[in-house]
Amino acid sequence: MFELSQSFYFESAHTLKRAVERNEADGSRRVHGHTYTARVTVRGEADAASGMVIDLATLRAAIAEVRERLDHHFLDEVPGLDVPTLENLCVFIHRAIAPAVPQVAEVSVERLSSGDRCCFRP
Repeated sequence: MFELSQSFYFESAHTLKRAVERNEADGSRRVHGHTYTARVTVRGEADAASGMVIDLATLRAAIAEVRERLDHHFLDEVPGLDVPTLENLCVFIHRAIAPAVPQVAEVSVERLSSGDRCCFRP
């Protein structure tokens, strides 16, 4: 069994409606942006003929499509994303990629500058 990952980044702005009464929450209520790094991991056996779990061109094409929907967009307005949390970004990316790449075993999204990371394993 193999796992193969492809990472990509996107830069986006969003807001978060939070009930928490702290200084950090005040900033997240305003429009602000992040550089996100996402990783899509596929799992499976290597094909006997090709030696690959998946052709990387297939994976990269699926990633390019979802990246186009997120990069330099206001996440609050991305159809199908709902509230732009790390958790929802993971699920959104998975749902966008899984039809073309059913071997997706994990999607993670992180903001390196703040040390936040979320991982979704369907």
